[in-house]
Order: sequence, then C-alpha cells, then structure tokens
Amino acid sequence: MSFLLDSHAVVWWTLEVGRLPVRARSALAASDGAMVSAVSIWELEIKKAAGKLALDADLAERVLASGFAPLLISFEHGVEAAKLPLHHRDPFDRMLIAQARLEGLTLVSGDARMRLYDVPVLWD
Repeated sequence: MSFLLDSHAVVWWTLEVGRLPVRARSALAASDGAMVSAVSIWELEIKKAAGKLALDADLAERVLASGFAPLLISFEHGVEAAKLPLHHRDPFDRMLIAQARLEGLTLVSGDARMRLYDVPVLWD
C-alpha cells in the first residue's frame, strides 16, 4: 500500500511524530511508498509566512530526509480536483483527494471530511 500524507500528517511526522495515531505511524514506518504532495508544502509554507504555523526548519528538506517522495501537481490532478463534489471546500485538501484518487494512494489524514470521497483514508 502506498500513502499520501495530508498536510497535518506531514507536520506531525516531521516535527511531532508522537501526535500521529499509532496505526498511521506504523503503516508509514513500514511503507516504502509514502509521498508528500507539493500542495502540502505550499499550504504549510503559506501558514508559516502568515504566522499561523511555527516552522523553524526547512520543511521540504525534512520531508525528503524522512524518505518521502515528492508528488508534483499535474494538469490531470487539477481537472480531477475540479470535478470533485463539494463535500470539502478547502482547495489544498481537494487537490490531495484528487491526487490520491488518480495515483491510487491511501490518504493519511485525520480530517473526517476526506472520508466523504471515494478515496481510501488511514488514520486511527
């Protein structure tokens, strides 16, 4: 099984690994196919710049050092995100859902709204 981390899971894995549920943490540790989307880095860097998130380190470097593969945003991802029902209006999360669907990834997220879409979600 391959995984795509939601933005909060990225922060918790790289900075506060103890906050991730044991099931998610174990699955990620055993996985050789975990990815982090460019949209998560974008979202988190925006929050950092706005003073809403304290990140003192280069998050992208930490993500790569943790062994996660980057997932870039494609035209197809954009088209898929636009087609999704409006269960969730956050554009960053909608992109993650689209990417997980198209790439056949399980989304690692504690956001209950993610489960409203046709995408596998792992958390607790």
